[in-house]
Amino acid sequence: MDEILLSPSGVSPAPAEQRKRRRHIPTLEQMWTARPNVNFLERRSGTDSVVFLIAALSIGAAAVLGSLYCPSYAVSVDGVELGRVRNRQEVAEAIGRVETRASNILGYAYTLDQDVEYTFGLTREETLIPISRVETYLFDQIGEVMKSSVLTVNGQIIGAADDSQGLHELLDEIKAPYITANTISADFVEPVVITKEYTSTSALRDISSMREVLTSNSMEQVGYTVQTGDTFSEIANSHGMSVAQLQELNPGIDINRLVVGQTLTISQAVPFLSVRTVDHEIYEGPVAYQVEEVEDSTMYQGDTKVLVAGVDGTASYDADVTYINGVEKSRNINSTTVLTEPVTKVVAVGTKERPRTMATGKFQWPLYGRISSGYGYRSIFGSYSFHSGLDITGSYGATISAADGGKVIFAGTGTGSNWSYGKYVVIDHENGFQTIYAHCSSLIVKAGDRVYKGQAIARVGSTGRSTGNHCHFQVKLNGTTVNPYNYLP
Repeated sequence: MDEILLSPSGVSPAPAEQRKRRRHIPTLEQMWTARPNVNFLERRSGTDSVVFLIAALSIGAAAVLGSLYCPSYAVSVDGVELGRVRNRQEVAEAIGRVETRASNILGYAYTLDQDVEYTFGLTREETLIPISRVETYLFDQIGEVMKSSVLTVNGQIIGAADDSQGLHELLDEIKAPYITANTISADFVEPVVITKEYTSTSALRDISSMREVLTSNSMEQVGYTVQTGDTFSEIANSHGMSVAQLQELNPGIDINRLVVGQTLTISQAVPFLSVRTVDHEIYEGPVAYQVEEVEDSTMYQGDTKVLVAGVDGTASYDADVTYINGVEKSRNINSTTVLTEPVTKVVAVGTKERPRTMATGKFQWPLYGRISSGYGYRSIFGSYSFHSGLDITGSYGATISAADGGKVIFAGTGTGSNWSYGKYVVIDHENGFQTIYAHCSSLIVKAGDRVYKGQAIARVGSTGRSTGNHCHFQVKLNGTTVNPYNYLP
């Protein structure tokens, strides 16, 4: 009997220790965890035998249950039971994902403060809940975040609403002014997306605020290509700009010498959201006539004469036309039905060699130098007056050349109203153009001479009403003075 009551060390345990040892029966979770440990069933003596016999029977029962049940944990959040999961670790990972996602949405580190409790037990595999259900529930408990319909334009969040219907109606409202009875499709140039997702409650905005953003304009700098007949002031006015504003955007551009095809930078209103529509249109329009050229040896090279006038035909067109904000951008012709045939234009083209002294139709600079005074109004000699040409500076005696071929109709010193020209030359190019070269120091040609393009006709000087050595170059078209800049290369 003494052997039974003694501890392995030979010392009899205290009565309290004996009672504690007798009461230490493993919990279901501990027994389930201990199943693989065969030493758990080793022989014991005395009162331990009863305890371990009970444990052995329990483990045996657990082994039978193991084929039907699996260990699990009932998860409760703030006293609300969500269901059973396989282990605590997947819940902890779900909490981490929720906190990370909330932090990204809110823009600061967010930590869940919910009380999560676990209760161990056995359950059938099919009764376990997916961990996503726990994750969704936890996310729904975050007051600063809510699931809403989010409107995004070109990657930028415009706002969020409780439901998507109002957002769709807003987008349809923006499209409406551009939709006609012929419209077959309407969308936006920029990527527009409505998604259902979690977002910060601060992103919630009323429809009117979002409408204000979507219909706003911003001023952006874009390129404009100079067209025939354009002037600097007309370009500025047509784009709602002052000449000074246009000059500021184009430093170094000579406003008096625009060249067709030249690109200017202009300021233009660009809508935040652009509407693209495609209209199916059936309409009548012209059919361009063809041009046939016939050689004529009695005419000089470069000269032409219309023998038969061309006449456009008419046709019915079936087309899909693309517009952006109501402005046509492209036209795809699906089919054409000719109603009246066009009449071919016949043009005689000269092949006879042109005399060297005939005008080519294109001017060259009579002198290369600095422009000391441009075409237009200026203040000089104490008065504000119109300057009819370009003043090109040059050294005394420098050569002045004919801007194009033609006949010299005057070469001498100005008198009367032309006294201010000093010594000057006038060339008639016999194509409607005349050119004047004034303030010369000496003249090389005389009236009646025929000259070719680039031929020396005079020398730079400062005769007449002049403040220094230069050539006053003037151009007339059909008797009217015009800006030489428009005709020089």
